Amino acid sequence: MMQFETILKKPAEWMQSAGPNGEIVISSRIRLARNLAGQPYPGWASEDARNEVLGAIRPAVEGLSEMRGAFSSDLRELSAIKKQVLVERHLISREQAAKGAGSAAVTNRKQTLCIMINEEDHLRMQAIKAGLNLGAAFKMIDKVDSKLEENLDYAFDNKLGYLTACPTNLGTAMRASAMLHLPALVLSEQINQVIQAVNKIGLAVRGLYGEGTEALGNLFQVSNQHTLGERETEIVARLEKVIKQIIEHEQNARESILEERLHMLEDQVGRAYAILRYAHIISTKEALNLLSMLRLGADMEYLPEDARGLIDVLFMEIQPAHLQIRAARKLGTEERDVTRAEIMRDQLKSLPEPLRFTLKPGDDASGASEGNAPGAEADSG
Repeated sequence: MMQFETILKKPAEWMQSAGPNGEIVISSRIRLARNLAGQPYPGWASEDARNEVLGAIRPAVEGLSEMRGAFSSDLRELSAIKKQVLVERHLISREQAAKGAGSAAVTNRKQTLCIMINEEDHLRMQAIKAGLNLGAAFKMIDKVDSKLEENLDYAFDNKLGYLTACPTNLGTAMRASAMLHLPALVLSEQINQVIQAVNKIGLAVRGLYGEGTEALGNLFQVSNQHTLGERETEIVARLEKVIKQIIEHEQNARESILEERLHMLEDQVGRAYAILRYAHIISTKEALNLLSMLRLGADMEYLPEDARGLIDVLFMEIQPAHLQIRAARKLGTEERDVTRAEIMRDQLKSLPEPLRFTLKPGDDASGASEGNAPGAEADSG
């Protein structure tokens, strides 16, 4: 079995590779909820009952070929900071981190597949893929679900589908979501109307860590809300269609900023670079928002394209629990802010300065230094 320290040494596979539409879509996730027939839900179950469920499910999960060499732990064996690291890596939920006896988490070596035992339901299974790749994520988790169903007796009703602790999850008991980076929609003040339009068609837009959390770093989760009366493939197709529309809105917003507000864009990217390269104290919120501008700079060719992967890793490794694990001790707020700034300076020291695209007299807003816009070839004449 993999040790907790191994998780820390290597970022998740979905963070290291750019998937489809990777400049805007960070990741795609499919989550399934399942319960064992005849067993009380975790929220109502006694400690003995939760341990009984754990004893039935955990060996079946660890026995999966997909979980060979996985990390598997009873949550009581993990410190609060280690559990928070798993939350920051999107491997377990905040609710799971608060659980005690009878709860466990199992994740594969690539950190693309994680199974929570005795969260709100007996089983919460999720698969994560890079970019807009909901179909591949569903295929991965569906295969695991089918294997487990051969050995576990799921609670299922012919009319209601899979039975869950929360009625809103009845039916497929599936949540499909994508993490989107939407800085241009935020900068152009269009994000609220996009969110309202998405909400009107029955989808949810949430922050970095799901329901009730803030959209730090201009990162937004878009997911389905209805699970009853639709097949899994229909849910995935509908969500993917909407996400593609949001991608188009973000791309249009980026083009408008490039054409009409070039100085503002240049200023945002330049300020982010300067502060992150030279600051000595920086909060999580400020760091994430500045990293967002650097990522936009990489997307708009102000910075090398390979900078995007480094920035995506930093989004996670500057989180509070990661900093404290790195320091091997609990850190106060100011200590975390100092450590975070130090990591930024070190990790970004080899990143070249952003290219400059200042306007010349007579140029329109899309002109750049030497008369070029980002991405254009130099004029050899």
